[in-house]
Amino acid sequence: MLEIGASGRFGYIDGAMIAESRGRLAQYGFVAPKLEYVVTSTTGAEGDNATAPLPRGTGLRLRIAYPYENLLNIDRLIGLEPPSENARISGGGLKMSEYVP
Repeated sequence: MLEIGASGRFGYIDGAMIAESRGRLAQYGFVAPKLEYVVTSTTGAEGDNATAPLPRGTGLRLRIAYPYENLLNIDRLIGLEPPSENARISGGGLKMSEYVP
């Protein structure tokens, strides 16, 4: 949630915010098209719609996933197999909307 710059006062995470996040993460070596963003809410309402922000108290969830690629290849040195080619590492967060119309 911090990376995306999500502020509960907006009540959404839209495509523009995601595009800015992709750009920032690309500066750190991530391949932007491989980043997978999922925005949901605790009520099932769309969390990515700027024209219908989530009302105050509704949870806004974000998950970003990325392929492991060669991240854990060093584990082979101690006899562990790295994750499969299709495996993804992800992080997520939940923030309560503070949007009041």
